[in-house]
Amino acid sequence: MIQKTSDLTLAARLAQFGAIVGACSISDRKGGDLGIEAGVTAAANALAGVRRNNGAVYVIGNGGSAGIASHVITDFVNVAKLRAYTLHDPSLLTCMANDYGYENAFARLLKQMAKPGDALVAISSSGKSANIRNAAAQATASGATVITLSGFAGDNPLRALGDINIWLDSTDYGFVEIGHQFVLHNVADRFGAGHFG
Repeated sequence: MIQKTSDLTLAARLAQFGAIVGACSISDRKGGDLGIEAGVTAAANALAGVRRNNGAVYVIGNGGSAGIASHVITDFVNVAKLRAYTLHDPSLLTCMANDYGYENAFARLLKQMAKPGDALVAISSSGKSANIRNAAAQATASGATVITLSGFAGDNPLRALGDINIWLDSTDYGFVEIGHQFVLHNVADRFGAGHFG
């Protein structure tokens, strides 16, 4: 675990952030280590496959992670030319939460919407959010590819639910959230640089 420092100078925080992202761990569904570069490439390749098949990419999170989801779909649509959506529409999300419980809200939406050839990007800093875990399980059951992003404990439950699992070794919410956004921006940038036609 990369230890949190009490030095809040920008230079110290930048060095710590670089160390956290540089130590990012990316694994497959069986827990096999993919390596950082091969793992990010695998995530980009999975999304490129969704684009080739005219599938949809759903991106979800809670709180700050929902903000990241909203931001990344902008890059996925504009730069990567993906059909990307969040599932955070207030009326729809509160309907599902009211009728099925918040822990099942995203899963119920994905049961209705996700199909083979689609992808889910599930973001949770702690990896413990029941609604995100249930959504990952439902997306898998629907035949979609699942990419997870988490942090905090290395054995968090979300980290075992994706086809590709991106984990940051930090308990600092700010670093984990910004790290997730940084990685997802990098994936979108690979499309913008013409890596996928």
